[in-house]
Amino acid sequence: MIILLIIAFAAIGLVEVRSLIHKKYWRELICFCVFFAFSFVICILQASGVKLPSPTQGIRTFLQTIHLHF
Repeated sequence: MIILLIIAFAAIGLVEVRSLIHKKYWRELICFCVFFAFSFVICILQASGVKLPSPTQGIRTFLQTIHLHF
């Protein structure tokens, strides 16, 4: 499963990065790489069986810290 993820991410990354470099979209390339790397790590961790925490609790705590209640 992890091998398939690596192959899929490599294929998507190759196509997208090549396109951004060709168009000279440097800021978009940096932003894409940051989000792409983050999502890659999350997918690998999840495929490895690591129990990831729900982001809902972190968002709720952040909103309470800045005094926004929903």
